[in-house]
Amino acid sequence: MDRTTAYQRRWTILAVLCLSLILIGLDTLILNLALPSIQRDLDATTSQLQWTVDAYALAFGGLLLMAGGLADRFGRKRLLALGVSAFALFSLGAALSTSAEAMITFRTLMGVGAALMMPATLAIIKDIFPVEEQAKAIGIWSGAAAVGVPLGPVVSGLLLEKFWWGSLFLINVPLAAVALIAGAALIPESRDPNHPGLDLIGALLSVAGLTAVVYGLVEAPHYGWASPLSLGSLGLGLLLLILFIVHERRTAHPMLDVGMLRNARYGGSTLIITCVSFGLYSGLFLLTLHLQAVLDLSPLAAGVRMLAIGTMMIGAPLSPKLVERAGLRAVVTSGLLLCAAGLGFLAALDVGSDGRALMGLAVFGLGMGIALPAAVDALLVVSAEHQAGAGSAVADTAMQVGGSLGIAVSGSVSVSVYRDELPDLGALPPAAADAVRESVAGASGLAGQLPEQVVLGAKEAFTHGFSWAALIAVGTTLVGAAFSAVVLPRSRTEESSAGSLHGEQARTGA
Repeated sequence: MDRTTAYQRRWTILAVLCLSLILIGLDTLILNLALPSIQRDLDATTSQLQWTVDAYALAFGGLLLMAGGLADRFGRKRLLALGVSAFALFSLGAALSTSAEAMITFRTLMGVGAALMMPATLAIIKDIFPVEEQAKAIGIWSGAAAVGVPLGPVVSGLLLEKFWWGSLFLINVPLAAVALIAGAALIPESRDPNHPGLDLIGALLSVAGLTAVVYGLVEAPHYGWASPLSLGSLGLGLLLLILFIVHERRTAHPMLDVGMLRNARYGGSTLIITCVSFGLYSGLFLLTLHLQAVLDLSPLAAGVRMLAIGTMMIGAPLSPKLVERAGLRAVVTSGLLLCAAGLGFLAALDVGSDGRALMGLAVFGLGMGIALPAAVDALLVVSAEHQAGAGSAVADTAMQVGGSLGIAVSGSVSVSVYRDELPDLGALPPAAADAVRESVAGASGLAGQLPEQVVLGAKEAFTHGFSWAALIAVGTTLVGAAFSAVVLPRSRTEESSAGSLHGEQARTGA
C-alpha cells in the first residue's frame, strides 16, 4: 500500500486500531464478576482463582518493551496481526478450559497477545498521521484504550445473565476477526529499514525485570508488602531494570534510547501516564466491589454505573484543541487536578448511595480524557522515528505498571483497613467468621444468616478501606499534577527539536 492511500484511509485505520485496544481493555476487569462461577465449575482454589486474573497482567506488563522493539524490527502491522490472532486463539482456549491450570495458561498467553498488540497500535498512529494530526488521533486512541476497562463489567454482566462464563472469552473471537481482516486490508506495513537487529540482552533484561516488578506488585496484597516474596521480587525486578538501563546506555544499538528519559517532555510524560493509570485502576478495581457487595447491585447494574467514566470520550477529543490554546503544561496539570477531584468524590463514598460514585467517575473520566492524550502525544513527539514501537511501549508500560501498582496498593490498603475495623466476630460460627474476614463479598453473601450489625459493620469497614485507598490515589495524581506544572514545557512542540537531536546523536554515536 502506498503512502497516499494510507493517508487517505488513516481515520478508518484508527478505528481498526481502537477496536484492538478495546479488546485489551475489556479483558482487564471482565473476568472479576465470573470468578465464583469459574471456581465452582473448575474446582479452583483461591490461589488459582487469583492467578486467572494476575497471569494476564503479568505477561502483558512484562513483555511490552520487548514487543515494541520487535515491532520496530519486524514490522508493526505484522506484530499487530500476530497479537490479534494470538489473542483470539487463546481466548477460545480459555473459554473451553476444563481445569484451573489450563485457564491460567491461556490467560497468560492472552497477555502475550495483548503485549504484541498495544505498542504496535500507537507506533502505527505515529507512522500514518502527520505531526499536526497526531495529537487528535492519540486522543481518540487514549479514549479507546481506557473505555474498554469500564465496559468489561457491563459486558460481563450482560453475558453472565444469559450464558456461562466461557462466553466472556468467546466474545473476543469475532471482534478479533473483524480487527484482523480489516487490518490486513487497510493498515500499511512500517518498520525501521536500517534496524541493526534485536538487542537480545536488552530484551531479556527488560522482560525479566518488568515481569519481576509486575509479579511483586500483583502478589503484594496477598503475601504482604514486607514479605520476602514481595520485597525479593520487587528488588530483583528493579535491579534487572537498572542493569537494562546500564546496558542500553553502553550498547552500540540499543533497543530503547534510555537517555531520552532525561528529556523533560519524555521522562515527565512517562511519570504522568503512570500516575493517571494508578488512579484509574485503583479506583475501578475497588469500585466494582463496592457497587456489588456494599450497595447490593447486580453485576449488570454495577457495570452500567461504571459507564459514567465514559466522559473520557468527551475529554479526549478536546485535549489537542486545549493544548493548542492553553499549552501542554496547563492542560496536563488541569486534567490531573480533575482526576484528583474525581478520586476525592470516591473517597467520600458511604454505604447508602451511589451518587458520589457516579460523580467521581464522571469527573475522573473527564480529567483523564484531557490529560492522558496530551501526555502520550508529548512523549511520542520526541521519540525517534526508528524507535516508534519502543517509544510507544514506554507509554504502554507506564500505563500497565501504574495500573498494577494501583491495584496492588489499593487492594493491600483496603484489606488492611477492612480487617482492622471489622466488628467483633467471636459469636459467629468459625466458617461464617472466616468468610466475613476474607472479604466484604463474603459478608454480603451471608447477609441472610448473619446479624444485621455484622453485615453493616463489614460494609462500613470496606468503605473506610476504600476511602483510604482513594486518598492515596488522590495524592498520587496530585504528585503528577505538581510534576507536570514544574517539568513539562508550555507548548507541545517546545523542546521537540532537542529531543530529535538527542535521538539522532544516539543513532550516529555522536
